[in-house]
Amino acid sequence: MKLSAQPDDSERRADLHSLNSMIVRLVEGDIIGVFMWDLEGRIYEANETFLRMVGYSREDLAAGRLNWRNLTPPEWREVDERHLQEVRKTGRVPSFEKEYFRNDGSRVPILLGAVSFDEDQSQGVSFVLDLTERKQAEEASRRSEKELRDLVENMPAMAGVLLPDGSHRYLTKQWREYSGLAVAEIDFKGWRRPVAVHPEDIDLHVEKFRAAAAAGQPFENEVRLRRAADGKYRWFLVRIAPLCDERGTIVKWHGVLTDIEDRKRAEEALKRSEAYLAEAQELTKTGSWAWDPHSDRMVYCSDEIYRIFGLDPAEGIPNIETFIQRIHPDDRVMVRAQGLQGSREEPEHAFEYRILSADGGVKHVRSLRRRVLNDSGEVGEVVGTTMDITERKLAEQEREKLRKLEAELAHLNRVSTMGEMAASLAHEVKQPIAAAVMNAEVCLELLRRDQADISELTDATSAILRSAKRAADIIDSVRSLSRRGTPKREVVAVNDVIREIDALLQNQARQYSVGVHLQLKENIPCVVGDRVQLQQVVMNLMLNAIEAMNDAGGELVVKSELTDAGYVLISVSDTGVGLPKENEGHIFEAFFTTKSQGSGMGLAISRSIMESHGGRLWATGNPGRGATFYVQLPRQVAEPA
Repeated sequence: MKLSAQPDDSERRADLHSLNSMIVRLVEGDIIGVFMWDLEGRIYEANETFLRMVGYSREDLAAGRLNWRNLTPPEWREVDERHLQEVRKTGRVPSFEKEYFRNDGSRVPILLGAVSFDEDQSQGVSFVLDLTERKQAEEASRRSEKELRDLVENMPAMAGVLLPDGSHRYLTKQWREYSGLAVAEIDFKGWRRPVAVHPEDIDLHVEKFRAAAAAGQPFENEVRLRRAADGKYRWFLVRIAPLCDERGTIVKWHGVLTDIEDRKRAEEALKRSEAYLAEAQELTKTGSWAWDPHSDRMVYCSDEIYRIFGLDPAEGIPNIETFIQRIHPDDRVMVRAQGLQGSREEPEHAFEYRILSADGGVKHVRSLRRRVLNDSGEVGEVVGTTMDITERKLAEQEREKLRKLEAELAHLNRVSTMGEMAASLAHEVKQPIAAAVMNAEVCLELLRRDQADISELTDATSAILRSAKRAADIIDSVRSLSRRGTPKREVVAVNDVIREIDALLQNQARQYSVGVHLQLKENIPCVVGDRVQLQQVVMNLMLNAIEAMNDAGGELVVKSELTDAGYVLISVSDTGVGLPKENEGHIFEAFFTTKSQGSGMGLAISRSIMESHGGRLWATGNPGRGATFYVQLPRQVAEPA
């Protein structure tokens, strides 16, 4: 018996030794904290792992300074008491989480399990796992989750998680606040409620989503969603992407709804603006374009450009050669040169040229271009406009014909007037000539004397010169008024014009017993105009005034002055028959006259001349007898220094 029992004892001792070795390695290993305790709280043995965990040394342990009751924070003591009751009943405590104070006062989170090893359960051993890293990871995870939730909840868009059956697992607070609906209220049927998608958008929205779900593809659509606060619909961009499992089956959808109401309004405003611009370009026959000078190609053409050049927009943006072929052959070289000049030198450049229509007609266009500089200060693009000015060109040609016709009529009117005044002018010329002849005879008589009186000869000769100059001035004035020529703008002193015409009409005035009085403001500003045409207007008005008083004579007053508004004003006032009420609105009409021999063109031509000078011509009846005609002209603008 002893022989057979001895091996069994040896085996048990070996097993016990092996178990003891494993326990020692576990206790001494840097894996788990182990300490031995009693119910009073004393810790009388502990491994290095536990001591490091709570920040105590082995000297502290030997000195009895470690007490598990003191290590326990107050809020955990009630939990400890419940577990002590468990130890007394069962001899063990299942692992649970709690905290211990460290020696420095900080706390360490732990997972603790305990078992008693005596019959009265007054002593035992505890196994402690440091949860600091796990708790930190959990806290980091909670923070990350909170940050993510805060991000989702506060981002400027609504988000949610949609399940395959159409229900929503999660919706952000923005959606709940916007729609007034809870998560449970939103599914495919919920979308159709009056409080969700606009009735005009819902069918297409659901159709697109189902097609995306069938294909397992992301989904995007623009819809109007109703806002619960005021019942108004706003545009949203809905983007939803599927999340699939390893088999490719969609398990849920993640979606974002972005408010694009402002973008939609901006797009609508842009469309309206583009429509207005296109309409304006069509009305004004002005097209816009952009050209890349580096590649020598057009990068943009408006619809009006295609219409002006007779091109088809469906064929895309034409190349430069296509445009060149549309230009009149005589203008192509000039257009090429002007285009290059405008892109290299001047910030803005304008020029005119002709293009050929498909029917063989000719159009006149005006091109205005501007350089667009890039960040380096170099020309990046050239943008510009091309305007069809054919109608303007034709109008200019017609205006030139009309201007020439008016000039002819004015010349005929002057010649006719001079013809009517022939007798008076002959008398005006005859007087200085007669005076010159008489003074010449005096000179001859003085020269026949043996001793000529030099002073008398000088006086007689000076009188001859004055008479000759007077005759020459009259002839020059007549010749100026009767010549045909193109109107020439120059600086004119209106007082000189009035005095010149007064000299011509002196005999006419005396013939009809009319007294002429000039009341001319000194230092009156000059005007810019054609001197002959201004003479014609003044002569026409003064002659009309004299003829209005041919029956009983009268007074003719010619004034010049400067108005408060800065205009030069000439007035011609008579004491004749005045303006009959029934004729006031017609006196400036062509071919209207109250004279038996009048052409009816004088006042009409005079008003036309004044308007071409930027001035006015009008008439009013005087309070007593006669009428006053007014000529208003803009003063000469001083040239910049």
